[in-house]
Amino acid sequence: MSEGNIILRNGRIVNEGEVISGDLLIKNGRIEQIGGVIPNDGGVEEHDLNGKFVLPGCIDDQVHFREPGLTHKGDIYSESRAAVAGGITSFMEQPNTKPTATTIQELEKKFQRASEVSIANYSFNMGATNDNLEELKKVGKRDVAGIKIFMGSSTGNMLVDEQQTLDGIFQLDHQLITHCEDEQTIRTNLEKAKAKYGEDIPMSMHPIIRSSEACYLSSSFAVSLAKKHGSRLHIFHVSTAGETSLFRNDIPLAEKKITSEVCIHHLWFDDSQYDSKGSLIKWNPAVKTAEDRDELWAALMDDRLDVVATDHAPHTIEEKNNKYLQAPSGGPLVQHALMAMLDKVNEGKITLERVVEKMAHAPAILFRIEDRGFIREGYHADLVIVDPNKRYEVNKDNILYKCGWSPFEGYTFSSSIDSTYVNGRCVYKDGQIIDGSVGDRLLFNR
Repeated sequence: MSEGNIILRNGRIVNEGEVISGDLLIKNGRIEQIGGVIPNDGGVEEHDLNGKFVLPGCIDDQVHFREPGLTHKGDIYSESRAAVAGGITSFMEQPNTKPTATTIQELEKKFQRASEVSIANYSFNMGATNDNLEELKKVGKRDVAGIKIFMGSSTGNMLVDEQQTLDGIFQLDHQLITHCEDEQTIRTNLEKAKAKYGEDIPMSMHPIIRSSEACYLSSSFAVSLAKKHGSRLHIFHVSTAGETSLFRNDIPLAEKKITSEVCIHHLWFDDSQYDSKGSLIKWNPAVKTAEDRDELWAALMDDRLDVVATDHAPHTIEEKNNKYLQAPSGGPLVQHALMAMLDKVNEGKITLERVVEKMAHAPAILFRIEDRGFIREGYHADLVIVDPNKRYEVNKDNILYKCGWSPFEGYTFSSSIDSTYVNGRCVYKDGQIIDGSVGDRLLFNR
């Protein structure tokens, strides 16, 4: 049998707003034929899907896989395997590692490492600082996802707050990406909380310290800079109702220069759960009110919010089990993000076609990824097979994150990931990772 030549039979193929029943032929890692009954000319492996759904693999535009320097939390090997177990076949990783990816040299070290150990397709963002503008000008548009700007609290030297530098960065002809929270607002709120509570700040203060105002001030400033300079700007993890007014829905995504993302945790959790979940749902930006969450859903459904991603950012449970000031923000999500959205399909909150749009098509369009994100003839065969009738309980035995925990632990999803294909190779099936291949570096049509 030729490696990578497979017929997937009797699937329900979900793509570009419709569902069609039929077969799908993969040859040499790419999609050769879609729909109908495809004859087997011999030597081609077959899998009967028995009506399971076939989706294009999800593309997660925001993950922190912690390598280099923070690999006790996670690494490219471990977290890419958790990703494919969750139906995420491509990821874009962030630069706030140790050392930070703020030089071409450090960035390329991450690409090299991924080429050795990542089971999923990959790209890495270059990080902006107050003093690396000349280095940013050298970043390739075809082979690097984007330039990441922390316009708010960050670790190390990655907070960009000098106006002249920001103007220079926003004039770059590249895909710019921002984390938007206003640093001064957060500091002021934190000092108030310390004055009131001392070292015993309750976790429920997190969305008050990292407030809606902090988010809107920073996001609106970023949008104003992008409009001033004609930049391509993508704002990560929008978390408030107010911010949704900054984005357009009157033109197609391919024509937008200013785009937005919402993350699973902001669509799922709300501030009433801090008492029960504590630091396990402590993210930056913070999980906010149920009203904010409802407006995020409304904006996702009317296309003010373009992409659903994870902001997967693992920490050890020992790190998380600290008081507010010591507990780090972030949590692991890649293994369970698609299943979480499929639960919302069952609730009638969103259709399966729209989930595919927001988690596969939209990131491919927005970042202009070459030959991925759709089930199209000639495209790379990045696919996820979903069993809508098999429930999946999250527990210690099936969590693949290196950190070993999940905010969904103990929860049972209504659907499960049957199998995942990356470049035509099955890399996950029936709860097991199938090693032996590595993903490809993503390329961008820019």
